Amino acid sequence: MTDEVGAGFAKPLIELTSEQQVRLDIYKSLLLRWQRKINLISNTTTAKIWERHFLDSLQLLAWSGAWLNWVDLGSGGGFPGMVVAIMAPDPRCTVHLIEVDKRKSAFLAEVSRETGAPVEIHVDRIERALPPLAKMVKFDAVSARALAPLSELVELSWPVLQKGACGLFLKGREAVFELTNLAAGSNLSIKLVPSATDPGAKIVVLRALKT
Repeated sequence: MTDEVGAGFAKPLIELTSEQQVRLDIYKSLLLRWQRKINLISNTTTAKIWERHFLDSLQLLAWSGAWLNWVDLGSGGGFPGMVVAIMAPDPRCTVHLIEVDKRKSAFLAEVSRETGAPVEIHVDRIERALPPLAKMVKFDAVSARALAPLSELVELSWPVLQKGACGLFLKGREAVFELTNLAAGSNLSIKLVPSATDPGAKIVVLRALKT
């Protein structure tokens, strides 16, 4: 079941507390420093970190609903998972970041230390890390950004989707094509939402249908 939210959808208003603003500023400084050593983001976006990376990640919170446990797949430079963690609405919240690259994982660990973001970092491949993790933690949301085709994302995240987690996947212009391929025969409720930060991009919001 697929539903496309029209282009007239009101963009989510992101209001930051002073503490969240400070944490994101720290994150930005660390990102720029580490970018000189390892490729965390495209060099063409370093001048637009707020719009291209922070706000792009923050918009998912308009669709996640209430959450305590979140898992982010292929976290890379921390988008969207680390940004979500910085915005955690409850001291009990935890965002699990799965990232196989050890250098990127080290970066994420430093951001967490410097900002106090409530994350747990799993240095492993998603297909190895997520199934056992899903048996121990009840996840409310699973996210990924520019990681893999939608069909592969659903397969990778199925251990948590089948237990009720909301899938939140940031996709580019290929989203409609990927969604067409996925929708046929899928047991999913799917919503396609225009990105608030990129006119050509989409957010795919999905849930497994109960059988």
